[in-house]
Amino acid sequence: MRKISFIWIGKLKKGWWKEAAEHYIKRLTPHFPIKQTVLKDAPGHLPPEEKKLWEGKKILEKIGPGDFPVVMDEHGKTMTSPQLSKKLITWTEDPATSPCFIVGGAYGLSDAVLAACRFKLALSSMTFPHEMARVILLEQLYRAAAIAKGSPYHH
Repeated sequence: MRKISFIWIGKLKKGWWKEAAEHYIKRLTPHFPIKQTVLKDAPGHLPPEEKKLWEGKKILEKIGPGDFPVVMDEHGKTMTSPQLSKKLITWTEDPATSPCFIVGGAYGLSDAVLAACRFKLALSSMTFPHEMARVILLEQLYRAAAIAKGSPYHH
């Protein structure tokens, strides 16, 4: 069973985001070992573009040689939950790599991170707060795992 990694920018500060994320991490864990890396937000005094660069540098330092970086990006590929399930199976069955899902901070991802990714995934064509994007991604990955196992969670 291949692991799934996550690189998140910023801690979840609100209780309801933490609760929701923990709920789906707990549900995902029987399907995949999970590794989470939470990186500090860029310093508040930086302008938005410099924040993206600062956070991007930190993200790139954490991507390992065996990682298959998948970034959440509004311009990425949209898919149905069953399509994501098939992709997840493909990514987790590859013996050379493991998927590493990346959610940037409030100002998005740097061009360097987008260039380093192997797949851009859009959760929607709408923009979500990064805390919400984290929870939606976790729920969709749990749903994808449930679909792959034939669980009735997805109907």
